[in-house]
Amino acid sequence: MQNIPVVDLQAFRESGLAAIDQLALVEACEDHGFFLLVNHGCDTQVQNVFAAAADFFAMPREQKVAVYRDAENPLGYYDRELTKQRRDQKEVFDFRAGGHISRNPLRHTRWPERPNHFRPALTEFFTAFTELSETTMCMVLGGLGLPVEAVENTMARGFGPAHTSAARLNFYPAQDPVPAAERESVTPLGDMALHHHTDPGAITLLLQDDCGGLQAQSRAHGWIDVPPLDGAIVVNIGDVLQVWTNDRCIAGVHRVVPITSPRGRFSIPFFYQPRVDAIVEPWLAAEEAPRYRAFSWQEYIRGRVTDNYSDIGEEDIQIDRYKVA
Repeated sequence: MQNIPVVDLQAFRESGLAAIDQLALVEACEDHGFFLLVNHGCDTQVQNVFAAAADFFAMPREQKVAVYRDAENPLGYYDRELTKQRRDQKEVFDFRAGGHISRNPLRHTRWPERPNHFRPALTEFFTAFTELSETTMCMVLGGLGLPVEAVENTMARGFGPAHTSAARLNFYPAQDPVPAAERESVTPLGDMALHHHTDPGAITLLLQDDCGGLQAQSRAHGWIDVPPLDGAIVVNIGDVLQVWTNDRCIAGVHRVVPITSPRGRFSIPFFYQPRVDAIVEPWLAAEEAPRYRAFSWQEYIRGRVTDNYSDIGEEDIQIDRYKVA
């Protein structure tokens, strides 16, 4: 835990930045992009969403595939996702319950009929973690030295009611989730439960159970564990915040090593993402020359999910594509 700082969010809410270790927070954002939140006030939502996830993934396969997602609608159940052109050993359920609603009627959350408590639990979680993400973003931006007015302008310019945040339930079984009869038609499993990648948005708030397996890539120490801490929320920096800060903050490269526990592993990320019409470029670079040219968030997120369904022969879009020579 020595490389992953723990931040008391209640202390920040009550007394501001003076109540937390700003230096440790900033050093983490600059080295590996991970820290932990405790005393966040969302214990009930966390308990309920974990229970809903366990009940959903325990259902018979035919009930889960009834809400199967596809390239036209990326919201719903899936069991053969690719990361870095390799298939992950996991099942997922992607959903939205607030923020930006697509104008395309085909792009909506496919809610299952059961469990009965599933949709209410996920909706309450989504609302609570939207608010929690806003607070966490303000804390990070303030910790980087931005005055209050600049923090407020950044939040208004980047997010607002039309933010495109999304969430996911992850289940990592100890065995291949794709039925044996269907495996010849899909990409073979890779050597990780989840292969190394960064998240495309600004920050991700992640719940993980006590199984372990999450690792982050530190500039100073290589791969380091992000071990479970009871009641804590994992926060990692995403691509957008790396661009906004002109590479001062590092989008956290992370992976999940193979799961050996027969009961599998659960995790639940909330991806705090910009408004649909946001232009991503260095905003917080002071007098430094920008290291990225401006690009559309909508263009970027579409490019990041292109290879989730099939191997297109090249890796998905990364922020390096927009680097200034």
